[in-house]
Amino acid sequence: MLWACLLLPHLALDGVLRRRPDDSPLVLVDGPLNARVVVAVNASARQAGLHIGQRLTTAQALLARFEAIPYDASEVDRWQQFLASMAYRYSSQVALLPHAIVLEISRSRSLLGEWPTMERNLRSDFAALGFQHRMAAAPTPHAAYVLAGVSDGQAVLTHEAMLRALDGVPLQYSRLPEYAVDALPRMGIRSLGQLLRMPRDGLQRRFGKELLQAMDGLLGDAPAGLDLFVPPDAVDWRIELSHEVENIAALVFPLKRMTGDLAAYLSGRDGGVQRFALQLEHREGKVTEVPIGMLSPERNAEVLFEAARGRLEHVQLPAPVLSLRLIADDLPGFVPAGRDLFDERPVNALPFEQLRERLRARLGDRAVYRWGTTIDPRPEHSQRIAEQNENLLEPRARPTWLLEKPIPLRGELRILVGPERMETGWWDGGAMRRDYYIVETEQGQRAWAYCAKDEQTGWMLHGWFA
Repeated sequence: MLWACLLLPHLALDGVLRRRPDDSPLVLVDGPLNARVVVAVNASARQAGLHIGQRLTTAQALLARFEAIPYDASEVDRWQQFLASMAYRYSSQVALLPHAIVLEISRSRSLLGEWPTMERNLRSDFAALGFQHRMAAAPTPHAAYVLAGVSDGQAVLTHEAMLRALDGVPLQYSRLPEYAVDALPRMGIRSLGQLLRMPRDGLQRRFGKELLQAMDGLLGDAPAGLDLFVPPDAVDWRIELSHEVENIAALVFPLKRMTGDLAAYLSGRDGGVQRFALQLEHREGKVTEVPIGMLSPERNAEVLFEAARGRLEHVQLPAPVLSLRLIADDLPGFVPAGRDLFDERPVNALPFEQLRERLRARLGDRAVYRWGTTIDPRPEHSQRIAEQNENLLEPRARPTWLLEKPIPLRGELRILVGPERMETGWWDGGAMRRDYYIVETEQGQRAWAYCAKDEQTGWMLHGWFA
């Protein structure tokens, strides 16, 4: 087996910074109200002289203006679970450790490539989401966890190489029980290699079974004892804004971050979303709900953002917004749209799905729809507006724009396909007998036209192809 560990040393701070459009000085604080202590600082606050472990009163004396946000352990757990959901796309065995995620990757290598390729993709995904990380790979999850703490990017792919890499690791980075790590240096044991070479019976008498079990788990001589993580089937995320927002435009940045997170989450669980809701939370518990629905399940970040922003632009805020909430409890499977091998679209052209949802958001849900079919073969009765999750079943070539009533078609025509005989409608008095053709006009347009066998009207135009 081969396990990868993604160590997240600044998870609490990264979760806050990624919601902010600027890099003004910011610290996280914890402890009693009258003795707050700095537990995390961003780059600009560090440059001003603030550091971890500093009293908040001391920091305020050094820097007049900075933002202090209380440390929230529940937010750390939420971000860790979100990132584990994203890592789920690389492995079906994902587990959570303190400030870290481990995943078994040996079974994924045939599909996703060897470890260097997977490592590069994982780093790209985590960097795009705005989370700092350290990474390592080893035959056991606990060994990968230890190595990620001492050397970013280290990969040991065999058990022998793992033993050599662990040999020089200082005990304070071993992730072993704290009581043993505190006591062993007084016995002259300062590295993992020294500890692993000590007699086991003596260690058991002095430190009990817990230390030996931790060492066996580290080396793979005992089960790792991990509870595997399973992504939840629903999303309920909330962003508390740093100030009261009275303008919809100020919600665009947090909205883009939330829809990007939703796209990453859906990609991890190989699913999509067709309907979700935004809730704009105001004072006194009042909420403005903005429902978002799409014609088919999607998971592209730009498509989700365009759909949500288009709906949000039509909202009139009744009061300032304090927080933004995203709820998605219907996450159906996702089937990617087919693409041509040689895509001839212009470089800056919008994908069809993104254009479709932008039009629906701006013009209304009924302004863009898809066609469905009926059992009536007559063109005038064969098309209808389909349900959102219904596919077009018409196997024959039919025009995108079907005229409500056929009109004469003049000029030189070139027949491309046809004839297709239609002789039907006798059961309700609307009998017809026509030969339909796909023709090209002098201007290069493709039309659907027919010649009526019982009428001397010449060519009649019934629709245009896109």
